Amino acid sequence: MKQIILIGGGGHCGACIDVIEALGGYKIVGIVDKVLEDPKVLSKYPWIGSDEDLPQLLMQTSTAMVTVGQIKTPETRMRLYLLLKSLGANFPVIQSPIAYRSPNSTIGDGTILMHGSVVNAGAKVAENCIINSQALIEHDVEISAHCHISTGAKINGGVFIDSGCFIGSGAILKEGIRIGKNVIIGAGQVVLQDISGDNIIRRCHD
Repeated sequence: MKQIILIGGGGHCGACIDVIEALGGYKIVGIVDKVLEDPKVLSKYPWIGSDEDLPQLLMQTSTAMVTVGQIKTPETRMRLYLLLKSLGANFPVIQSPIAYRSPNSTIGDGTILMHGSVVNAGAKVAENCIINSQALIEHDVEISAHCHISTGAKINGGVFIDSGCFIGSGAILKEGIRIGKNVIIGAGQVVLQDISGDNIIRRCHD
């Protein structure tokens, strides 16, 4: 059984733990965070240190996952991922046993596919992404690094999403459109045309 440490102890960490436990094959050594936001997480797994302890912790357990959530900004998840990478961490792809991933899709290191998510043929999801519960990633979609596709979002065929984006719960993206960097799409929005990013976080409307 592979050992893994989790970086970030809030609510998203609890959801990731549920997926990792359901998947099997991993022993969670503990959780790294400055302060544990959700004390319930400690009911099973210990707090083992903060960011400053990562070099030493990774010498003992080289496999890690960023379990900080992402809504307003990707900066924390991105910073932690790049820090861990610079320290030589290994990043698994974690896939819920009740998620579907086409064998003809590509998933990047450190990405998690939560319960009920679907990634169809030809889709490419880059590193350190969250594909949350019941999200649909249709054929030939391309999702760049450090994106969060939230619960129940529907990304239709051929959509391109640049890095650092948040796609809110229940959002629907029309086939073939392009979404720029660091865009925030609110819950329930229907997006029918391209959205430019230019590194500016913005809320989008249909």
